[in-house]
Amino acid sequence: MMSTMKMENKTVTTGFTLLGFSEYSHQQVLISTMVLLAFFISVLGNLGFLILMFFDHHLHKPMYFFLSSLSFLDICNTTVTLSTLLENLFTGNTYISFSLCMTQVYFFMSFEAAEFVLLAAMAYDRYVAICHPLRYAFMMDTKICSSLITASWIAGALDALPIQVSISQFSFCSFHQINHFFCDPNVLMKLSCSDVYSLQLLILIEGMFVAVLPCILILVSYTCIIKSILKIRSTESRSKAFSTCSSHLIVVIIFYVTLTCMYMRPPSLYSPGLDKLFSLLYTVLIPMLNPIIYSLRNQEVKNALRKVMFRKQ
Repeated sequence: MMSTMKMENKTVTTGFTLLGFSEYSHQQVLISTMVLLAFFISVLGNLGFLILMFFDHHLHKPMYFFLSSLSFLDICNTTVTLSTLLENLFTGNTYISFSLCMTQVYFFMSFEAAEFVLLAAMAYDRYVAICHPLRYAFMMDTKICSSLITASWIAGALDALPIQVSISQFSFCSFHQINHFFCDPNVLMKLSCSDVYSLQLLILIEGMFVAVLPCILILVSYTCIIKSILKIRSTESRSKAFSTCSSHLIVVIIFYVTLTCMYMRPPSLYSPGLDKLFSLLYTVLIPMLNPIIYSLRNQEVKNALRKVMFRKQ
């Protein structure tokens, strides 16, 4: 049970109960197996992708530095959001302390914001590769790539901090059950008996910088890329040029569509069940699909995989 204490007529919670998928208690074994399997596939897939890129010198190129960062980001995000769900499913412990909940809020928001910025940086990389191929080595050298990747992580860290601090100052009413499998900021705002208007405004303003602005940059980059590809006369060259950016475009579309469904649904379509479903898609399915999409549609990655498999035989 949750414990609370009274301080200056303000109710301060010391923890929450995460309900997770308690409404499907009769299917607990199936859910536990599927979540654990998806978790391991996602983590091992991205970890394998990281190891492959580290050891194959043919993949030591700007595009793969970005992919490495994306894989590491996916591992972190999956681990942070699913750790409490896995503990809930396998130990039955549904309690999460307030400090751990706030830590989870911070890292979830940080990784989410960093991925927006990183996907925009990857779009810029593809723009330079397609539209300025002769200047690519100069415009996307190691220093610039490192700066863009570092900027994405810093942007995520700075974006999450004021949101986490604001939520940590909330007072929560007597109802301390979170109908989710992790500490989602939106769910916490619904539980709070404080005025959340300032936080909603803060999230909207920050969202313009870490979500909308990167989306605009991605759209501009791909508009230029498509124009350049259409000018190529050779069908084979045009197909090759498109294949170098199609994987990233697929990942961007899946990422933005999922998050749009999570956070921009009309109030009439809101339900805790849908929230948890879309959260699972974002935290498990997308990280699991990313290495598969990039591997299947990238000849260099497939060649590196063949080398590894050949050496083991």
